[in-house]
Amino acid sequence: MTTHKELPFAVVLTSLFTSEDMPIHLIYRLSDLSEADYRTFKKEWPEVAEERRLALARHMADIAEDNYIVDFTPLFAHLFTDKAAVVRVAALDGVWDAESPDIVAPILTMLKSDPDVSVRASAARALAHYILLAEWGQIDTELETSIIEALLAEYDKPLVAQEVKRAALEAVSASGHPRVAELIDDAYEEGNDDMQLSAIFAMGNSADDRWLPILEAELGSLSPDFRAEAARACGMIGSQSAIDALEELLTDKELEVGLAAVYALGQIGGERVTALLSRLAEDPDFEEFYDAIDEALEEMDMMGSEFDLLAFDDDEDDDAFPDDLRLN
Repeated sequence: MTTHKELPFAVVLTSLFTSEDMPIHLIYRLSDLSEADYRTFKKEWPEVAEERRLALARHMADIAEDNYIVDFTPLFAHLFTDKAAVVRVAALDGVWDAESPDIVAPILTMLKSDPDVSVRASAARALAHYILLAEWGQIDTELETSIIEALLAEYDKPLVAQEVKRAALEAVSASGHPRVAELIDDAYEEGNDDMQLSAIFAMGNSADDRWLPILEAELGSLSPDFRAEAARACGMIGSQSAIDALEELLTDKELEVGLAAVYALGQIGGERVTALLSRLAEDPDFEEFYDAIDEALEEMDMMGSEFDLLAFDDDEDDDAFPDDLRLN
């Protein structure tokens, strides 16, 4: 019996591009293509119907989000120039976790000049991950500077679409740029509800505890959207001071708010949160939260294991560890 890994690539493309039912399992063959297969893909792609191109791009983006082994980055980069805006958006969504500096330049071009507002906003969101990489020291400062300057330039345009403005603020908020606090404050104090929601997200994304008084007050907002966004932001900052208010949100009448509180508590962590979530994991009144609680507890356990690994006493004799197990 022939497996999908043994099928000729031409057959794979024909099935993906024309089969009545999308053969999802064959999409994995698009990862890590050879040069020859990549050229074949690019040659045939323009002839594929727009609806199928969008479906494929969306499936690739979903797979890339859940599977860290596959790499569709070269294909997504090619799709940046697709004639359909919805396909370009899907391609940008697919590189949310990419680390290649080679795709930054085309994303910046899309941010500045793509004719579609949704594409420009998606480009800003795609650049957010590179801001984080820069903060972690994983890309050079020159590239970081070009990204931040481009995001700020879009934000400052007098007639920029609000969707782009919001995405630019959210993306740049993780940087250490001196304008970030002022931009967040202005958006929160003077913006409409949508801009205020982006400001609340940006507060959390900045990981700056100066915003905690505002965020903790917003946990009691009349708007469930504001309560949920504030909960997520508190989780991103990771302050223990928000635990009491987040615990109250676990019984919020809106499920989205309660789930946001669970995930936020998981990000904050600690013995108290572990005990709380472990208790709720066995409470039938919180059955709707079971999956979220399990994810939060698993993430806390994983983070705890990582901290334990990093907590080896630096004064230990290095000779006690094999070379390939030393952390430094």
